[in-house]
Parts: sequence; C-alpha cells; structure tokens
Amino acid sequence: MGQSNVFVSVYQQPKQGNTFCGDSYFYNETEDHFICAIADGLGSGEYAMESSQAVIDIIKENNHVSVEELVRKSNEILYGKRGVVLGILKMDFRSEVYSFSSIGNIGIMTVTDDRVKKRNIPNTGYLAGYKRSIKVENYKLNKGTNFIMFSDGVKDKELSHCYFTDKDVNRITKAYELTSEPNRSDDTTLIAIRYD
Repeated sequence: MGQSNVFVSVYQQPKQGNTFCGDSYFYNETEDHFICAIADGLGSGEYAMESSQAVIDIIKENNHVSVEELVRKSNEILYGKRGVVLGILKMDFRSEVYSFSSIGNIGIMTVTDDRVKKRNIPNTGYLAGYKRSIKVENYKLNKGTNFIMFSDGVKDKELSHCYFTDKDVNRITKAYELTSEPNRSDDTTLIAIRYD
C-alpha cells in the first residue's frame, strides 16, 4: 500500500457451534484516510451474517463520505432485514482527526503511547431501517496510538490485559487468542489498529 501509516491485525471467531459468523468487518487505507468498521448482525447464523455483510458492502462502496453519512446509509439498507449493531472508525490524515460512531455494543478502546487506555460509551440500540439520531465523536489523531475495536463477544475483563499496549498489532491479536476462552458464547471480532 505504499508508505502505510496504519497497521492492522484481526482476530475473529464464530459463536461455538456455528459455521457462519454474524460479525462482518472491513478496513481500508487511502492516501487521505483510514477506515475500519465492524457490523454485528443481531442473533447469530446466516441471517445475522447477511445483514452485517449488507452494511459492510455499503461502507466499502462509500468509504469516502463522513462517518455520520455512512451510519445513515447503513441504516437505510437494513429496512426489512435483521438489525445490526455497528462501529465505524475513520482517521483523516490531512486534518489529523479521527471520528468514531458506535451503535449498540461495538466498542472502541484507545491506548496512547504512554499507555493510557480510554473506552468509548456506545449509543444504545441498533440499526434496523428506522429513523434515529447518530452521535459521532471526533478527537485529535496522535501518532503511536493503538485503537482496539471489538464486538460484544469480547469480555470486559479481557480488555484489562496489558498486551493491548504492545506496539505490534499482530502480537496483540495473538496474545488475545491465547488468553481468551476458546469456546466463544458469542461471535467475536477484535481488531487491533496502530497509527504511526
């Protein structure tokens, strides 16, 4: 990708006993921005996957627009389908700002270079084609920051581990895989992102 600013590593595991994972994700880096999204279809199995994949397809096609617009477009496509919870992170390299919106229980945790962890509070509810307000948070983008995005299969106690401060995203997802429970009670997606 040329001189990449962003390093990404993904851990994903379907709920125990399921072939299909109801979580879908997408990330992409351009010269101007980086975007990452996790969509978790309500329930599990094939219909959950269909809804989450529909949302990810919309985000792929429109990743040049604002986070708010992406949430709006995602919501529209879900009319008559099973709902999803959704988290979108977008970094704008030119303005050095990152934007994040989370509906339902997709979380994001930032870890600064001096190991300060901060978790966002997601908006309640889910997207299912009905009109709703969209809250987008904007923050200054600092080099040396880890972003950990995760679906609800990731437990609170698992997020307290010190390996999330590691500068190597592959080591973060590997450590998560080795220390978390192998039999997941929910679809689980954890994406470690580092901006350098």
